[in-house]
Amino acid sequence: MAEGAKPSPSGDGLRLRIKGPRDFYGGLVLIGLAGIAVWASSDLPGLQGFSFGPGTAPRMFAGCLAAVGALIALTGLFVEGPKVEAFAIRGPAYVLVAILFFAGTIRGVSFDVFGLTIVLPTLGLVASTFIAFMISIFGSSEFRWRESLLAAVAMTLFCVLLFVYLLQLPFQLWPQF
Repeated sequence: MAEGAKPSPSGDGLRLRIKGPRDFYGGLVLIGLAGIAVWASSDLPGLQGFSFGPGTAPRMFAGCLAAVGALIALTGLFVEGPKVEAFAIRGPAYVLVAILFFAGTIRGVSFDVFGLTIVLPTLGLVASTFIAFMISIFGSSEFRWRESLLAAVAMTLFCVLLFVYLLQLPFQLWPQF
């Protein structure tokens, strides 16, 4: 052993310390998402000569996402950064439930769960948007009824004007039972 060199207390040699855990783990998540995108587009034909195939753009964007994720993860290894904080699950859970509710009720859906058939009726754009918006608002800790109802009405009106009248998409507006 060289003079002045001290053995590490654990005896495991070189040890890498993550200086910015939030950046490091966030970069790993981005790399994982890029991997999922590559896997999801794996059955699409890619670049063929000089012509793009339908799988080319998703793979290119996934490659860019992986490169950015790698840079962020490397930054987390070498630059001091914030620690990973506790994650609040309430808000994202309500938003996810609202999205699933909207997807199930905009056109109606039925599915079996453990032999029990569950039917979500077709509520149409107006009711589905309003109820989904209200469900997502419940995820906020600053929920107030009056402001929430006004925001839900405004968002519903905006969606109807945008999708039905401006973009002329064939959405059913009202419930159909």
